[in-house]
This record gives sequence, structure tokens and C-alpha cells, in this order.
Amino acid sequence: MSNTVRPTAKITAGFIVISLIWGSTWLAIKIGLDSVPPFYGAAIRFTVGSVILALLVLFRKERLSFDRGALAMYGTLGILSFGVPFALVYWSEQYIPSGLASVLFAAYPFVVAIGSHLLLAGERLTVYKSAGVLLGFTGVLAIFWSDLSLGSAGVGGMIAILISTFLQGTSLVIVKRWNRGLSPTVLTLGGMLVGVIILYAIAGVAERVADIRLDPKGICSILYLGSFGTVMTFVVYYWLLTHVEAVYLSLVSFVTPVLAVILGALVLGESFSSRVVLGAGLILAGIAVTNAHDLLTVVRTAAMKRNGERV
Repeated sequence: MSNTVRPTAKITAGFIVISLIWGSTWLAIKIGLDSVPPFYGAAIRFTVGSVILALLVLFRKERLSFDRGALAMYGTLGILSFGVPFALVYWSEQYIPSGLASVLFAAYPFVVAIGSHLLLAGERLTVYKSAGVLLGFTGVLAIFWSDLSLGSAGVGGMIAILISTFLQGTSLVIVKRWNRGLSPTVLTLGGMLVGVIILYAIAGVAERVADIRLDPKGICSILYLGSFGTVMTFVVYYWLLTHVEAVYLSLVSFVTPVLAVILGALVLGESFSSRVVLGAGLILAGIAVTNAHDLLTVVRTAAMKRNGERV
């Protein structure tokens, strides 16, 4: 009995951890931008995360692998998960509310669904997934139409979030398809080190070191994002990727935008038009429809196994 309950408890705890922390990172990024320019902010965040991860790898007596497959995974994560996407996220939050950024990023499962259809055997698009993707992108369009009043910078910020979403969703599918045995800590550390190089290169060209103010607000933001928002969440996330169906991972997208919107409203006084609320509802409905059939199948299968029935 204990052998069955323990992994289930760990998986449940993992979902709770990444949902709550990722829901708060959008606000932490927004607060940190008052003290540190966006690209340096992301670079310093992942520097802190890399140091913590390196210590964790040493403690666990793991080693970075440098064969061709491992280097390809590090490069993929560095470019598509850490470097370019987070440069876009940090830049965009200068111009759009943190809650809106999170809501737009909720399109992530749709990117994963389409990428899985193209690259992962057994994860083809179904009628449910196609309908969910259509609902989700309708929600994204509703948000864009309602927030054209943000001006060109605001629209650019929304586009940047969607590009980041596409890149990170693509990265997940690639890792799911081609990762061969790299542990979550090693995989995350290797990718993060590549991402740090990219972010410092962008920051060195676009920003001034003199603009960095390491006041209490900036320091707390970086430490929180570098430790909890980076090390804990990404290690748990890639651990979950090896233990559960991909469909479960996308359920995080239900919680994070809701929490981010609530925190943005409470702490920063962010508010949204009725069309943004409608668009967010369509996105969440799309996630539900996309995963409905797979989730029901998984639940039924688990129930049959518990009852001793043949699957």
C-alpha cells in the first residue's frame, strides 16, 4: 500500500508546489523590474539558480554529461526555455500587467498539444484537443482586441509573451521526445548555464550595469525567483515530466493565471476589462476541453486497476 501512496503523494505535492510558485513569479518579476533592468534581472536570477543547482548536483554526486545528446538538450533548453523566452517575459512585463502576461502564457498547453501531435507517438490531436485549441486561441484573440488601447508597446508585450509561450512549449515537446536519461537537476543546470550566457549577452548589448539597483526589493525578487521560482519549480517540473502523462502537466495552466491575476490585483491594483475576463475564460475552457478525454481515460484506467478489472 505504501509503495502506491508515496509516489501519488509526491506527484500531488509537486503539482501544488509548481502551481503556487509559478503563479506568484509573475508578480515577483514585475516588482523586481523597479530595481533591475529586465535582461540583467533574468540573467542574475538564473545565475543564482545555477549556483544553487550546481551545489545540488555536487551534493547528489551527479555529473554533467557532455555527449552529443546531452549537449543538444542543454542547447535546446538554454535557447528555447531559459534564454530567449525569459528575455521576452521580463521585457514584456514592463508594458503589460503581470496578470495579463500570465493569462496569455496559459496558451502554453495548446502549443504542447500541437507539438505533441507532430512529434510524439500516441499523442495525436483528437476532436477534443482540436476544439480546445480553437477555444484557447479565440480567447487570446479576445484579449488582444480588448487591449489594443495599451498602445504599441503593450501590444508588443503581449506578442512577446506569446512568442515565449511558443518557444517553451516547443522545448517541452523536444525534451519529452529526445531526452535520454538526463536527471532533472542535470538537465535543468545544463540548460540554465546556456540560458545565462544568452541573457548576459543580450543585457550587455541592450542595458547598462549602472541601472542595476540592488535595493531590498530587487534583492528579494531575485533571490525568490532564483531559488523557489527557478530551482525548485524546474527540477520538480522535469521530474514530473518523467513520472506522469503530459496531459497532467498542462493542468498547472489552470492555477497559475488565476493566482497571478489575484496577486496582481491585490498587490499592484491591476484591473482588467470584461473582454480580458472573457478571453481568460475561453483559454481556461480550452485547456479543459483539450484535456477532457485524456483525463477521463486516465481516471477510468486507474479506477479499473484499483478494482482489479482488466484494462
